[in-house]
Amino acid sequence: MKFPTIAVMSSLILGLSLHAGAAEPASNEELAARLNILADEVNRLKQGETSENREASVRTGLGPSASRVYRTAKGVSIGGYGEMLYQNYASEKDNGTGVTTADQIDFLRAVVYFGYRFNEKFLLNTEIEFEHASTGKGGEVSAEFAYLDYLARPEFNVRAGLLLLPMGFINEGHEPTTFLGARRPDTENSIIPSTWRENGIGVFGDVGSLSYRAYLVNGLNADGFSASGLRNGRQKGASAKADQFSLVGRLDYTGVEGLLVGVSAYSGPSSFYPAAGSGAGVPSVETQIYDIHADWRMGAFELRGLAAMAKLDHVAELNAAELNSTGAAAPLTGSNSIGSLLTGHYVQAGYDVLAGTVNSFTPFVRWEQLDTQAEVPLGYARSGANQVTITTVGFSYKPIDQVVVKVDFQDYEKQDGTGINQYNALLGYVF
Repeated sequence: MKFPTIAVMSSLILGLSLHAGAAEPASNEELAARLNILADEVNRLKQGETSENREASVRTGLGPSASRVYRTAKGVSIGGYGEMLYQNYASEKDNGTGVTTADQIDFLRAVVYFGYRFNEKFLLNTEIEFEHASTGKGGEVSAEFAYLDYLARPEFNVRAGLLLLPMGFINEGHEPTTFLGARRPDTENSIIPSTWRENGIGVFGDVGSLSYRAYLVNGLNADGFSASGLRNGRQKGASAKADQFSLVGRLDYTGVEGLLVGVSAYSGPSSFYPAAGSGAGVPSVETQIYDIHADWRMGAFELRGLAAMAKLDHVAELNAAELNSTGAAAPLTGSNSIGSLLTGHYVQAGYDVLAGTVNSFTPFVRWEQLDTQAEVPLGYARSGANQVTITTVGFSYKPIDQVVVKVDFQDYEKQDGTGINQYNALLGYVF
């Protein structure tokens, strides 16, 4: 709680005391009414803080902790989050064959946000992420974003540096307390390759009930595309090939209380070099990604939905030009083709049964469909392993707003019968 809450409590309690010392003591009914006013005011202020965080997230495109620097008058701002995930896999696939994947527990991320507010116009915001607990066991340390803002006016501001691309829900707002489910939706992993960041420059702002962000960024690297999606095409700001640039933009409407609805689009050529520095290869792979998204919060109820698609050209040439890890020719054939059309969508609903209390307990369900080979070039085949339906059922429990425990079950159904169901449990925090 913030100090205004304490002040309100103090004034009301003082009022009760003064009334109690008066010639005519307050009746039980009057005391009860005053306590109800106190409870309502505390709840109103609590909801006000939540609304403030949500408003900052919409305006900046970041989670509540990542946007902390925007609520700082001047100087240093520090925040962060962390996630530890346990995954327990079924002993056999849907088709009855055995599963060799071992159950796993992983401290996925320990993140620190460092921000600095130079003055009312200029600020720096950064996210430093430590992945998988140890660089000695496959982990890494990365800058997830690092950018400067020039805050000219609410309607128009400038941002430059290592940027999170403004697509979907998870790519910008991936703090564990802000979304349901122990694992991020697959659509926002394979089609919108979260967490997706590239070097670039752009503008953002609010015009009435509309919020927008538009950036020019370096393109994807088509060498990382595969039959399972676009995720490995991210350049992550590290010595990124900059002969090709792309445009990405987002528009959100928040004119109805509790409702956010919007669209995002990415378009540009993805570079491909069959040998590092050769400059030769297939024509640039034109890459277009679109999504439409909506999030509605009404009291204890929340509903979220997203649909995304990606379209690629020159995929047949890209398949033929692929190399293996040693640099030898390894063309993709048959059902291993990269998809020329990728589609995915999900809808989820949750209800906080402890709404109005300090705690939060939200059972939820999410239904998702994903196909990273919705279309392939002539002469190639689609794989049933990439046509997936995922049903997730579980709950999210917050003993306080900054700590979350998530437990869920995921039913993976694949067209070829190779789906593996799993249980997940996650411990997360933000500060």
